[in-house]
Amino acid sequence: MESTLQKNKIEELKFRDTAKFKLTVITALLIIMVIAFFLGNIMGTANITVSDVINTIKGDHTSMYGKIIWNIRLPRMILAGLVGINLALSGSILQGVMKNPLADPGIIGISSGAGLFGIFILVVMPQHQNLVPIFAFMGAMLAAGIIYSLAWKGGIEPTRIVLAGVAVSTLFSAGISGTMVFYSDRVHGALTFMNGSLSSRSWGEVSVILPYTIIGFIVAMLFSNKMNILILGDDVARGLGLNVELTRFFFTALAALLAASAVSAVGLLGFVGLIVPHSIRLIMGNDYRYMFPATALLGAGLVMLSDTFARTVLSPTEIPVGIVMAVLGVPFFLYLLRR
Repeated sequence: MESTLQKNKIEELKFRDTAKFKLTVITALLIIMVIAFFLGNIMGTANITVSDVINTIKGDHTSMYGKIIWNIRLPRMILAGLVGINLALSGSILQGVMKNPLADPGIIGISSGAGLFGIFILVVMPQHQNLVPIFAFMGAMLAAGIIYSLAWKGGIEPTRIVLAGVAVSTLFSAGISGTMVFYSDRVHGALTFMNGSLSSRSWGEVSVILPYTIIGFIVAMLFSNKMNILILGDDVARGLGLNVELTRFFFTALAALLAASAVSAVGLLGFVGLIVPHSIRLIMGNDYRYMFPATALLGAGLVMLSDTFARTVLSPTEIPVGIVMAVLGVPFFLYLLRR
C-alpha cells in the first residue's frame, strides 16, 4: 500500500514537471484573470452587465453605462491588472536574484525608495507630477544599491538581504514621514499614495504604466533562461559561462523599474510581489520560462479582485486596495517566516 502511494506521488511530481501541466496552469490563470476583469467592471452601484462591458469595449461609449465603464471602471481594472503584473514580476525576479522567498519590493525597501522620491515630487513639486515615474525609479535603484552594499560580504546571503532591506525600508519610510511633516498642508494626496489606492485613476495612469509593463514582461521572458541558470548558484552559473554579477545587476534594475512604475501609478501597494511568486513556485516549480507568465496573470487577477472587494465591500465608502493586500499579505508573510 505504501509503495503504491509513493509511486502515485512520484508520478504526480513527474506530471507537475511537464510542459503540459504548466501550460494548463497558465490557461487556468488566464481564465481567472478574465473573470476578475469582468467582475471588476460589473460590480458596483450601477447595474451593469457583461454585455454592457463588451459593447463598451467594442466602441459604445455614448450610453449611460458605457460612459461609466469607459471613464471609470475599465481604466481602473486595466490599471489594477498592469500594477499586479509589474509588482508580481518584480517580486518573482527579486526572489530569484536574492535566492530568498521573502524578497518583495515592499519588504526589502525598493518600494519605499520609490515611494520617498515619488512623494517628494508630489508634495514639493506637484507641478511636475510627470516626473514621478523617473524619480520613483531613481529611488528604487538607490534602495537596491544600498541593500546590496549592506548585504554583500563575499557573496549574497538571504538573511542579510532581509535584514538590510528592513533597515533600508525603515530609513526611507522615516524620510516619507518627515516629508509629510514638513509639508503638512499638502499631505492629502500623499496619504492616498502611502496606502496604495486605485481611486480616481483613469486612462492617464494607464498610459504611463503600460509601456513599462510591456517592455518589462518582454525583457523578462527573453532572459528567463539566464534566470534559470542564476538560481542554480553562483559557482554553477559561472561554470556555465554566465556573468553572475552583471546578470544580477541587470535583473535587479528590471525589478526596480517594474516596482517603481507601479508605485508611481497607485502608490505603495505591498505584498503582491511576495504572495504571487511564492504561490506559483509551490504549484509549478522554478522554471522561469513558465513562472514569469503565470506570475503576471495571477498578479493581475489578484489585484483586480482585491480592488473590486475594496471598492464594494463597504459601498459607498471605498477602502484603499493597499489595506486589503496588507490583510492578505501579513498572514502569508508570517507563514513563510515560520517555514
